[in-house]
Amino acid sequence: MPTWRNRLALVKSEATYGTSAAPATTDALLFTELEVEMLALELAERETIQAFMGHRPSLVTQRTVNVNPTVEFAASGTAGTAPRWGALLKAAGCSETIVAATSVTYAPVSSSFSSYTLDFYADNGSTQIVTGIRGNAEITMEAGSIPTLAFTQMGLFAAPTALSLPTPTYSAPGVPVVVNSANTTSVSVHGVSACLSSFSFSLGVEMVYRQLAGCTQQVMITNRMPTGSITIELPAFATQNFVNLCSTQATGAISWIHSGGAGNIITFTASTCAFDAPTIQEMDQVTMITLPFRALPSGSGNNEFSLALT
Repeated sequence: MPTWRNRLALVKSEATYGTSAAPATTDALLFTELEVEMLALELAERETIQAFMGHRPSLVTQRTVNVNPTVEFAASGTAGTAPRWGALLKAAGCSETIVAATSVTYAPVSSSFSSYTLDFYADNGSTQIVTGIRGNAEITMEAGSIPTLAFTQMGLFAAPTALSLPTPTYSAPGVPVVVNSANTTSVSVHGVSACLSSFSFSLGVEMVYRQLAGCTQQVMITNRMPTGSITIELPAFATQNFVNLCSTQATGAISWIHSGGAGNIITFTASTCAFDAPTIQEMDQVTMITLPFRALPSGSGNNEFSLALT
């Protein structure tokens, strides 16, 4: 009897798009959720005219695999060493810049997109190797909870095979820490120090599967529209009038630092953010404001946000 909890995912960035990177057992991903839709189908029904009612046979026009893993949002635990989920974030339209023994930084790109291979094992000998995976990523932070990084991605279909579940070797990840005043020590919104209750940020990656005649099938990243939402205690209007900022579409920076100690410090920066309509609500009898925002590029672009791991 297959056990649901005994799923395994091995992930590795591809050198050549759609060609298996052959992940090893040392490439095991430590996830909190893993949804793999092993076959997503699009069909074309044959419109034959026959002297009776009923379905007509269909032909397969498209086969893809939907991959939706969620991981704890923590760095590797060693400064200058990329986290295992780095392969997934690169496939969400990001570059990865490593400074040995110092930092790993992710930032958006508009070309030369990465992809990765996922070897998915169920607990009954079923294995599927999914290549060419790309798609979106989203950060979620809630006070009192472990932050997460969730991916909504798509890859190329290959028929499952029968292989035994290997013994994984999980690289030593940084231990996640909850979002609170001790760990999330610096939150700044438009230059104002803020008390944060929640934060979400979607990279806004738009993707499409292309299988044109005469061309190679691929999952293409076609656009990026990063958006987010941050909920903070409402400051005095004399300190910062966020309602007016929304009304005038004034732009400013949002940043925070979330620290689990050296090697496990995450710094988020979005330097040019514009707010949409705010909402006011109560939390613990304290007035809060929720600010939906769009992260905009500036200058030469590809700088809407950055994630620095130190």
